[in-house]
Amino acid sequence: MKFWKGKTVLLTGHTGFKGSWLSLWLQSLGVNLIGYSLAPVAFPNLFEITQLHQGMINIISDIRNYESLYAVVQKYQPEIIIHMAAQSLVRESYQAPLETYSTNIMGTINLLEVARWIDSVKVVVNVTSDKCYENTGLNNKFCEKDRLGGYDPYSNSKACSELITQTYRDVFFKEREVGVASARAGNVIGGGDWAKDRLVPDVLTACIKQENILLRYPDAVRPWQHVLQPLYGYLNLAERLYFSPQDYSESWNFGPDSEDIKSVSWVTDYLIKISNSSIKWIKDKNKHLHEASTLQLDCSKAKERLDWVSIWNLETGLQKTSEWFYAYQEGLPMLDKTISQINQFASECGPIQKEICKEILND
Repeated sequence: MKFWKGKTVLLTGHTGFKGSWLSLWLQSLGVNLIGYSLAPVAFPNLFEITQLHQGMINIISDIRNYESLYAVVQKYQPEIIIHMAAQSLVRESYQAPLETYSTNIMGTINLLEVARWIDSVKVVVNVTSDKCYENTGLNNKFCEKDRLGGYDPYSNSKACSELITQTYRDVFFKEREVGVASARAGNVIGGGDWAKDRLVPDVLTACIKQENILLRYPDAVRPWQHVLQPLYGYLNLAERLYFSPQDYSESWNFGPDSEDIKSVSWVTDYLIKISNSSIKWIKDKNKHLHEASTLQLDCSKAKERLDWVSIWNLETGLQKTSEWFYAYQEGLPMLDKTISQINQFASECGPIQKEICKEILND
């Protein structure tokens, strides 16, 4: 991945779970990295545990502050922007719809509006969500051309972000030949995720404490994947956009293979098994907020046109996540552990990436 060395990249949302993993990966690739985000919300959190601020320009500010964002982009002149700053929790969006909509909609507008005035910007990747689709519960796999919607404020705000991206791409960026794309990823797992109501860390914590766990919707089906899997897709997409903006400025799904689309109860049982725990899960019979019963992604476009493939299947991803959490409990140096997992993943996708680079250069 020599393409990234020396590139100046702005990453919004760099203090979050996915943002922290991507920050560390970009740092390892030799990127001049500028992070723009609010301070971490969860405690503990991956950003502070790994001291990520030491390898980047760390700016703590609100994506809704246009003047602040403009000043940063104007000062550092990034070539590539990856936009991940968001209110990212479905259940939180029911409690704070105004914050959710203002962050996820006006944040996107601010980012794109700033980018269109800065000549250094050649690529913008807006990371939205697999929940941006209108889910009618028919158990079909969503492809990029399916209708946008979203039932809850979070999902709906991400659909709005998609529409905004489409408008800015077509009206403002196309004739400038700036690559602008959106990325829709499935449910991600991985070490360092301590956000509220996250299944995997909640189950692992229950295993450590030897306490049974309540599941709201044990039969709900989700497209689970390790966090490095979609990040690999974002990096791949950004490279393509850099060289051929007219060919890749679209929306893209990044989800697991069909066999890794599993129920909440399956994931819970597997984590309990590999943790050698004797705890059990119990169905929570209380009334809960609406959540889709099934969510599946059709990722054939990314596989065919980006040569993006699944490197770690769900079982491997769950094992890596479990290893990370238990290493943290043992007090091991988590920066080393996190880098080790990134290096292992990168080494496994290395031969594929070489072929991708050859194809890009030939084009």
